[in-house]
Amino acid sequence: MDIEPVAWDHPDAALLRARQRAEMAERYGTPDSESGSAPSASDIAVFVVARTADGTAVGCGGLRALDERSGEVKRMFVVPDRRGTGVAPAVLAALEQWAQARGWTRLRLETGPAQPDAVRFYTRSGYRRIPNFGAYARVPDSLCFERLLPPSSVPAP
Repeated sequence: MDIEPVAWDHPDAALLRARQRAEMAERYGTPDSESGSAPSASDIAVFVVARTADGTAVGCGGLRALDERSGEVKRMFVVPDRRGTGVAPAVLAALEQWAQARGWTRLRLETGPAQPDAVRFYTRSGYRRIPNFGAYARVPDSLCFERLLPPSSVPAP
């Protein structure tokens, strides 16, 4: 599997995000379940796509800067038939490495009650539940998590 940074508007990135939004609409029963401000090309620091050996895009994720030392995980998604194969941990690890190389010390994220699989994944990945933050502070159905990142000895590319 290969994980590469791509432009926000790259066709594979756009397709994976559209699939993620369609799944969220189905899970939450509404076409717009976005609790905070939707990510965009102007506020995403990095967006990565995971590909199989034949180049098929099977997962994605991005980071939005919250301040100089922390960011928010956005649009993590793995196509259903590739779940449980290591794609999500690889995407999250790539995002964490990118953040560490830039001196970020904390990643946060938001998910919801219709995503128990995401809650399990992030908890297993070392994220702990925190009080709702930022745009999610007043959203009762938001579930927010955080992971403190160790310093990196790898310089940013």
